[in-house]
Amino acid sequence: MECRRAWGTQNPCYQDAVGIRRRVFIDEQGIDPQDELDGTDEDKMHYVGYVDDRPVTTARIDMLAGNRVKIQRVATMAADRQRGYAGALIKQIIADAQKSDVAHIELDAQLTALAFYQDLGFVAIGEPFVEAGIQHKTMRYQPTPN
Repeated sequence: MECRRAWGTQNPCYQDAVGIRRRVFIDEQGIDPQDELDGTDEDKMHYVGYVDDRPVTTARIDMLAGNRVKIQRVATMAADRQRGYAGALIKQIIADAQKSDVAHIELDAQLTALAFYQDLGFVAIGEPFVEAGIQHKTMRYQPTPN
């Protein structure tokens, strides 16, 4: 899988990311388009994983105060799930963040995805909350010591 990334909305990577997000979050999960396409994409980095030049998985990142990165909108096309694509994309985001000396990497995981993120080194913190009608929990990346 090839990982590509681009800032903002004026690029083909973003268009591919939104296509995946529409299929997964709006069409499959029934999230309101106003909630999913929240008007903040211009200020985010968009990652897309490609297999044979076909977009299969995506995530966006938000740079937060205090040198923190928040991973958001992680989605994989239904036909491409269970193949390790999203995990590979998250690992690339983590590697890029670590190269930039980011202090913390966090995300808000749907409860059904907690084990997936735990396998990648994330630890759940805080209490569950509802976002876009779906239960979530905040998670923070805890690298394993060498």
